[in-house]
Amino acid sequence: MYDVRSRYLADTVATVGPSRLLTMLYDRMVLDVERAEKALQAGDKVEATQQLAHAQDILAELISSLDVGAWDGGPGLMSIYTFLLSELIETSMTGSAERAAACREIIAPLRDAWHEAAASLATAPAAPVVPTQRFGAEPGASTGLGVLGVG
Repeated sequence: MYDVRSRYLADTVATVGPSRLLTMLYDRMVLDVERAEKALQAGDKVEATQQLAHAQDILAELISSLDVGAWDGGPGLMSIYTFLLSELIETSMTGSAERAAACREIIAPLRDAWHEAAASLATAPAAPVVPTQRFGAEPGASTGLGVLGVG
């Protein structure tokens, strides 16, 4: 059963668009930190460490894929990511449920904002498709194809 689930998850991740993948990562990171917080409150440091390690892996992926020059908010988001990464590492070392909660309070609004951005992209009208001329053909030259681009 686990192999089927793993394959389904891998197929899902491989076929979703970038905005959906980003929201999936944020959803999972929030879940990881919530689980770690509960585990720390229950005194289960082993479980908390595993959950925090997974959240750190997600942050490391977000850090490595963030192009800080792509938009004005990039450097600020990178600062938040690096701060969160150091806080999650510190949380693992200290076993502080309060510190985990503080991280969750930073991550959850970011997740919500990315969900809103992804939703707005999904509802935005698509750019119009502009027909292009056939590669290598002179402008106005016959391509051998009909008006609709078929023979």
